[in-house]
Amino acid sequence: DRDTDKKRIEELLEENMVLEIAQKQSMNESAHLGWELEQLSKSTDLADSEKSFVFELNECASSRILKLEKDNQSLQNTIQELRDASLTSRESSLKFVELEKENQQLSKKIEKLQNQIEKEKQSNQDLGTLSEELIKDKEQLQVVMETLKADKDRQIKDLKQENDHL
Repeated sequence: DRDTDKKRIEELLEENMVLEIAQKQSMNESAHLGWELEQLSKSTDLADSEKSFVFELNECASSRILKLEKDNQSLQNTIQELRDASLTSRESSLKFVELEKENQQLSKKIEKLQNQIEKEKQSNQDLGTLSEELIKDKEQLQVVMETLKADKDRQIKDLKQENDHL
């Protein structure tokens, strides 16, 4: 039972480390996307409402990542406490049952964290798609503006010629 408990704790620690790495990567991706969105919003003349929408999305993603990081740290502390409790309570089989229940709860929490990380990755991908769409819209607006300017210049020229003719 003790060996099984030790193995389970080690597995949980390994899973936790994998989650930490994935979380850090997600945070880096989110920070990079946030930076790209800030750069995009600075370089375009989009309406203020679109800019605030992008900033709100970035702040929301950042706050979720911070919450996940805190939850992960809490899980690490709990695992350490479980390891300490396991070492000190080898004589008591009741403690082992409690530890097993806590391990199951931790497994569920880790699974929830993994799901939240997946959702965060999807959110980051959505932000990337949104920024691409905004760039395309900007390019289209520039083409329309250039066309309108050319038409205006042509009309001015025609009117001047008509005026000279009159």
